[in-house]
Amino acid sequence: MIRTSVVNLTEIPAVAFRQKLTSGGSGVTILRYGAEQPGVASISKTSGRPIPVANCPAELYPETAFAEAIALTAGMPYRRLGTVRVTGELVLAPDTLESEPETLRETAVIIDSEEYQRIVDCYTDRTRKLNYDLLNRDFIQTAHSSGQVRLMIEERATADEIRTEIVKAQLKKLARNPTLTEPQIGEMIKLLDEVSPKSVFRPLNDEIRKWLRTAGKRERDA
Repeated sequence: MIRTSVVNLTEIPAVAFRQKLTSGGSGVTILRYGAEQPGVASISKTSGRPIPVANCPAELYPETAFAEAIALTAGMPYRRLGTVRVTGELVLAPDTLESEPETLRETAVIIDSEEYQRIVDCYTDRTRKLNYDLLNRDFIQTAHSSGQVRLMIEERATADEIRTEIVKAQLKKLARNPTLTEPQIGEMIKLLDEVSPKSVFRPLNDEIRKWLRTAGKRERDA
């Protein structure tokens, strides 16, 4: 079963998907029909442009193809994909976690976990992209009804402390696993953030700051 969002390209006869790179960060992999070697590029954090790896053959994988792949996969969640090749169809081989660096193996375990997939599935829309507006609206609505959040606002907790409490509680609920650890939750947030067109919880952060300003004004007027 393919557990990733694969898109078809028009620049060249190929498919592409967003992938967590072994070097860290987000990248795209292009699989050209009939070619043995895939095309891989990281994505510049400043310009958003593709940076092909050193051994990527430009005659097979031009920059325009990587640019199209980045645009089409923008906002798509990480989903693990094993070794692949493209002939007349997409062919998968077993994952080989043992040969990967420890940090990437740990990340792959998170991506493969049922908990992470439940969270992703809750907010993946019909275009196979993560709907960050829906995610933030859901988190904000949940926070509005949380007695713990109201108490933290009254006690003048920081915006970061309040956001952490909201996100931690909601991710545990969505994952249906109250025993998720802080590192696991942190890795899930990082993975969501890396494929977000903006900071994943920016609207939630803005709402929390607004709550704190309102609470401070009430306190000064009292």
